[in-house]
Amino acid sequence: MIKIANAPCSWGVLEFALEGQAAGYERVLDEMRETGYAGTELGDWGFMPTDPVLLSKELHRRELVLLSAFVPVALKDPAAHAAGIEKAVRTARLLAGVQGSLPFIVLADNNGTVVDRTRNAGRIRSDQGLTVKEWEVFAAGAQAVAEAVKRETGLRTVFHHHCGGYVETPAEIERLMSLTDPELLGLCFDSGHYRFGGGDPLRGLQQYGKRVWHFHFKDCHPGVRAESAEKGWDYFESVQHGVFCELGQGDIPFPALIAELERIGYNGWGVVEQDVLPGMGTPLDSARRNRAYLKSIGL
Repeated sequence: MIKIANAPCSWGVLEFALEGQAAGYERVLDEMRETGYAGTELGDWGFMPTDPVLLSKELHRRELVLLSAFVPVALKDPAAHAAGIEKAVRTARLLAGVQGSLPFIVLADNNGTVVDRTRNAGRIRSDQGLTVKEWEVFAAGAQAVAEAVKRETGLRTVFHHHCGGYVETPAEIERLMSLTDPELLGLCFDSGHYRFGGGDPLRGLQQYGKRVWHFHFKDCHPGVRAESAEKGWDYFESVQHGVFCELGQGDIPFPALIAELERIGYNGWGVVEQDVLPGMGTPLDSARRNRAYLKSIGL
């Protein structure tokens, strides 16, 4: 049985420098526990305590397991690799020090920082991607992060494909996976980002199978996706208009995805992520409805 967690991004706690006020970590953790989740991701560095003893205490008193931490790195730029490795290892050491945690480093591009990719999220053309040389640099950076994290802390690393970054479309995900070691770098499969990036999530899950080490339950609203393309919204405008809607309100075939996860023997966690901007929506109510939806389809 897949165990279900949630993430601070469902409360508007994002890695981007955005206007608006998100909830503090105590409220987020309290509401996760109140709405029936068993685990959490770390959120942006500094959102939760960075002392492993204090963080363990906060999680354990709510009976929550720490699963992972999102680490964005501008992997296209070789000059950013050293700092990215340092950040990933620092984060991994915190995760490794939390008692009872089962963590991954969730590596990603430094999404939302390249104007062209952010402006055209959800409708990326093949000529807006990386060159052959840039792919080599990007993949080498991802490998170097994963190698350092494993060497220094023993933790594994998964890569999170993400709209608004250089690994968004199915073709881009395939390219990165082909250039990296499947024993070293797994895939964090995010159903909503895969759909918004132009793919069929079920086919994607079938394609990558056991390379999927971590899974994000995220829905994608077809009407908002179409309106985003029609009106030329950027990534943040699409999120603001609810492209990542509550589970069951979009067109992601979650029962089929769950069946495929079971078929491939997936024994990890499923993390609900309903990305919202700081101060947006009703996170507590959405968390409750998202958990109820998953229960209605067997989780």
